[in-house]
Amino acid sequence: MIVRNIKDKEVMDTSYIAHGGAIAQMILDMRTLKEIGFLATATLAPGRKIEEHIDPMEEIYFILSGSGEMQVDDEKRQVVVGDATWIPVGARHSLLNNAREDCIILVVASPA
Repeated sequence: MIVRNIKDKEVMDTSYIAHGGAIAQMILDMRTLKEIGFLATATLAPGRKIEEHIDPMEEIYFILSGSGEMQVDDEKRQVVVGDATWIPVGARHSLLNNAREDCIILVVASPA
């Protein structure tokens, strides 16, 4: 069994800027996981954006706190706490924090 906390050194040591906007940390990734690509958190400050990009994996963005405008291909939608957005492999996607508080998301990704 492996248990990781978002405050563990192994997680904090993975901090990086994700797609020009969010501060992200890998909770679990391919170094540990067998079938799932990764499990990560990302914090997006007010006015910041995870720039539009395409990933080679299927993803789910789950809003833990805050809100924002999610775009997947040509669809845009306001997302709030508790919303999960499925992003198919190869879909263009971005997330804009258009609120006044941090938007914190949980990201799950899996190879196709």
